[in-house]
Amino acid sequence: MIMSESVVLALDTSTVAAVGVAVGGRAVARAVAPDPMRHAEQLIVLVDQACAEARVELRDAGRERSIIAGVGPGPYTGLRVGIVTARTLGVALGLEVRGVCSLDAIAVQAVELARPDTEFVIATDARRREVYWARYDAAGRRVGDPEVGSPDTVPRLPTFGPATGLYPDRLQVAGQELILDAGVLAAAGPGLPDVGLEPLYLRRPDAIEPSRPKSVLATVRRAR
Repeated sequence: MIMSESVVLALDTSTVAAVGVAVGGRAVARAVAPDPMRHAEQLIVLVDQACAEARVELRDAGRERSIIAGVGPGPYTGLRVGIVTARTLGVALGLEVRGVCSLDAIAVQAVELARPDTEFVIATDARRREVYWARYDAAGRRVGDPEVGSPDTVPRLPTFGPATGLYPDRLQVAGQELILDAGVLAAAGPGLPDVGLEPLYLRRPDAIEPSRPKSVLATVRRAR
């Protein structure tokens, strides 16, 4: 393995915890933990596994190294775990960290596997009977921002992604059910749009700031 080859570590927690490593622009290792409730416990273990499989050391100053973080859309807590882990590794190792829309990585997979000749959609499970989705041109470039909503609001275009298995009668299923490949995220991530490192939650937080407490004195006066 040539020492000057670049090394990219990719982390994504938009659905499950997934880690990938690319060397010289080629995916060489992947590690996935399917339990979405244990992202915080699993992620660093997966990083160690993927780096060991790829036979790379992130501390190796002889290589060009960087980190790609999938920033969703996805559940807020899960996304935070992945992004904070990527940022922490970046600070500890002195590496650049870029945020990439997770749907963009699945779009790369769709283009590689299906070679669509028209616009298409990537859709993932948003729970609450909704989907996260984004529209892409035939080359896999995103058209507009990601959205969340009922499967019925998704454009009637060939659709790829995990949501196709959940809503086959409400989405225009284009082929096999694609899930995010963190190896592809590592290999393609440096060429995808940098969307920053804030999680793409797309929904308003469930917890809201409490309103101003009611005046007890006003209640007493009205009762008189």
